Amino acid sequence: MSHTVVTTRTTTTTTSSSSADGGFLNLGYIRTFPGLLKLAQVVTLLIAFLCIHCAPGWTDLSAFRYFEVVTLWFLIAFLIFLLMYILRLQSKIPCINWTLTEFLHYAVGTILVFIASIVAAVKSGGHSALVAGSVFGFIATFLLAISLWTSYKVTCGSQPTSAAV
Repeated sequence: MSHTVVTTRTTTTTTSSSSADGGFLNLGYIRTFPGLLKLAQVVTLLIAFLCIHCAPGWTDLSAFRYFEVVTLWFLIAFLIFLLMYILRLQSKIPCINWTLTEFLHYAVGTILVFIASIVAAVKSGGHSALVAGSVFGFIATFLLAISLWTSYKVTCGSQPTSAAV
């Protein structure tokens, strides 16, 4: 009668996260270029919204309401994207293509914030707060265009044309 001995060896490895804090939060994302860009967009849109919202003496109510709605909508949208990356939610909800979703928000946001900034600049009538709001709208448009370009390179970048057999 022969006996066979089977030896099983288990190896456990621990990998640390790329962020400084490790677990639940990814605060290291804010120090990256996309994180700083999202943070700058949120702050710029907030300043643009507050400049228009707190300005007295609107000459054209509908034009500035449009500016407020557009800036507040994309402020909330990009704040959600920022929090999503900080809380690592994009990996917990894989059923959504986050890069494409973000690209489409940047495309629509760039166009609408640019239009709202032009309308606010034209209708400002020399009021300094309204002019400041439209200037911050143009700055936000520039930041959104940079994010649109960088997310375009990620989303629609060059794809391999042939498959290896």
